[in-house]
Amino acid sequence: MSASAGTGVFVLSLMSIPICYSFNSLIYSNSAEAFFFAGCSTVLILAISTRFILKKRAPVDPLFYVYAVYAFLSVVNLIIGLEQDNIIDGFVTFYLKEASIADPHINTAHGHMISYWDGCVHYLIYLLMIVAITWGDSYRAIGLYWVGSFLMRAVVYILGNAVGKFGTHVSPLFLLHMLYISVSVWACFRTFSQPSTWDAQFPEEERKCLLHRPLDLLFIIYLILAFAFCVFRGLVVLDCSSKWCQVYTQQYEPYLKDPSAYPKVQMLLSMLYSGPYYIITLYGLMVPGCEWMPDLTLVHSGALAQAGMRHSSAG
Repeated sequence: MSASAGTGVFVLSLMSIPICYSFNSLIYSNSAEAFFFAGCSTVLILAISTRFILKKRAPVDPLFYVYAVYAFLSVVNLIIGLEQDNIIDGFVTFYLKEASIADPHINTAHGHMISYWDGCVHYLIYLLMIVAITWGDSYRAIGLYWVGSFLMRAVVYILGNAVGKFGTHVSPLFLLHMLYISVSVWACFRTFSQPSTWDAQFPEEERKCLLHRPLDLLFIIYLILAFAFCVFRGLVVLDCSSKWCQVYTQQYEPYLKDPSAYPKVQMLLSMLYSGPYYIITLYGLMVPGCEWMPDLTLVHSGALAQAGMRHSSAG
């Protein structure tokens, strides 16, 4: 298959820059609902345009079109982040002005860093998967990394909105986020259904006693410390009365007390999600031959990278 399909998606994703600028100028005096419907119309027009462009050599994998739309939205998110930092101006000014009503999440530290993550890391992942689909290569590995990143983002967003200060606020844009999450969950299952490319054979070195595998022994020590730290931070956000927890919150991570509840949900997920992963990985290191380890590690790596970058930058 020709590379024209991937190139067309890349060009269409960059069209979000002039489109955002044009819509911002056209509807600046209108309401947030106008921006919502204008955005939906733009995505629909781009999807139809992509179908006509690729009519003769259209990829059969439906995820190609999903990732094409997501690549467009990733550039939009990058524009939002840049304009929030006053690096650019006049592209999404109206949206940011009305965001306190239409989408208050975007003005939080959590939402701001999500815009950068989606506009940089996810955008690169989408392009890599589109290229792989175009050339008929496997994209399962990079797809599992995206699955972990998306799942962590989606769960923190939903639970943070439910228990935080925005819990009583439901707007059309929130419903649009739910549509995005629903389609993405379907994409996650499609990604998992791809055939695995891992080699099922394990070298003789991994079958030796743990004491003869010093690198694995170091990993086990790290996993034990990481598990303890996850549990400790989970206790901190649960308002543990220990002096250590109070000192940690005041001096090292005061962001954990943010009223938006996103950091609190993040720490609870780290305790309930990363904690069990560390225990399972300990088992996998002590009992070599676990074929599920590479897939689980990729999913957790994506989730942890997204959560770590967003939480440390937002805090």
